[in-house]
Amino acid sequence: MSAALPSPRAAAALVAAGFRRYATYRLATAAGALTNVLFGVVKVSILFAAAEAAGGVIAGYDRAALSTYTWVAQGMIAVIVAFGGAELAQRVRTGDVAVDLGRPVHPVPAWLAEDLGRAGQACLVRFLGPLVVGGLLFGLRVPEHPATVPLFLLSGLLATVVAFGGRLLVNLTAFWLLDVRGVLTLYTVALNVLCGLIVPVAFFPDWLRAAAYTTPFPSMLQIPVDVAVERLSGMDALVALGVQAAWAAGLLAAGTLVLRRGTRRLVVQGG
Repeated sequence: MSAALPSPRAAAALVAAGFRRYATYRLATAAGALTNVLFGVVKVSILFAAAEAAGGVIAGYDRAALSTYTWVAQGMIAVIVAFGGAELAQRVRTGDVAVDLGRPVHPVPAWLAEDLGRAGQACLVRFLGPLVVGGLLFGLRVPEHPATVPLFLLSGLLATVVAFGGRLLVNLTAFWLLDVRGVLTLYTVALNVLCGLIVPVAFFPDWLRAAAYTTPFPSMLQIPVDVAVERLSGMDALVALGVQAAWAAGLLAAGTLVLRRGTRRLVVQGG
């Protein structure tokens, strides 16, 4: 497999194509946003009750921080694709991935560019929608530092790349397994628990929290949330973003290597 990196113009076109593709599913997007809001209301109510029982603050999160955590996390579900995401595995199983491999640009950055377009579209409705509704209903923590918003945006971008890298590796196992549903299910469970989606990682026992931070999962959600609620600020935030960048680079490099190995044994199914 010999292909070049996409030019800036080609990358921008791929991002735009990914955005337009997912923007066509307006009803599904709206339904997903409504689901995020409904589950967010239940979740924030439970967390408020837990915080009240703990004296108003739990693991360093007060009510405003818990509300912000809840609505940022609910909004990021679609951005990082916390559930599912086996389209590439399906293309491998059917042999359609051969079309991607035959293009003049390297598949991994091309797929990443399209995924960033998808994530951008998700941000407009699936992220901002629940965040606005949650803020109106329960309030949000107002950042105290001007750098918090740009740091959060950068952290969110890195989280999207890390999540893409994780899905890429899972999907590429289809070169050997063909059916990746079992692997994807295990990956999804681990992601949802260890990324901080169900409860903040700070709620975990010490041993589980330490184990979580040896994986890329907190970089997909917990770190952006902690930047948003300013549990991470200043140098601590920069270090956390460095961790995210390291995981992003490592997972993309691993995915590129696995793709190279996988193409050596590509089996075209169905004709």
